[in-house]
Amino acid sequence: MSVVRWGVGLGATAVLVATGAWVVWPQDVDSDLWHEIRPAIEARLVADAHGTGYGETAPELDARWFCHAEALELDERDGVVRAGVDTLCMEYGVQAHALVECSGAHVPQVLRLERDADAVGGYRIVSQEAAPEGAGYAEWTHTHFGHFTRTELDDPLSTTPLETAARTHFGLAADAPVSDC
Repeated sequence: MSVVRWGVGLGATAVLVATGAWVVWPQDVDSDLWHEIRPAIEARLVADAHGTGYGETAPELDARWFCHAEALELDERDGVVRAGVDTLCMEYGVQAHALVECSGAHVPQVLRLERDADAVGGYRIVSQEAAPEGAGYAEWTHTHFGHFTRTELDDPLSTTPLETAARTHFGLAADAPVSDC
């Protein structure tokens, strides 16, 4: 085989590999869109978590849920936004001038949102799916997220922003310790 044919073959292979990587590789998240829809998502997460934590059964803790979402995939088509997110919700209370961590949940989710001027952040959630606990988790994430996005789900989300928000909410010092409920 001639050098020209080898060159054409290698060039075609490079184009195919690059095209495949472009299709499979995660796309950059539109930060402007994320800033628009994030308030609606996090408000829904807090509303969904309300009533599910241990701390809420102990009124003296004045427990409250704090939630954070990280955008993994965003896609907007025909006025509907599909948001694949990794979510972390933690329930914090206060006891003896310290922050107490009572409950928590780390769950990937897929939400669909539409513009709504009357809704939190200008968007309303029209559907929400969360990965099941235990059996079925791997299958659910496989069908709802791309390969590279699934690997991001293995990275733990930091509780630091939630602890900071909770300390501020309860009027605690920025270095107030965190203990278990």
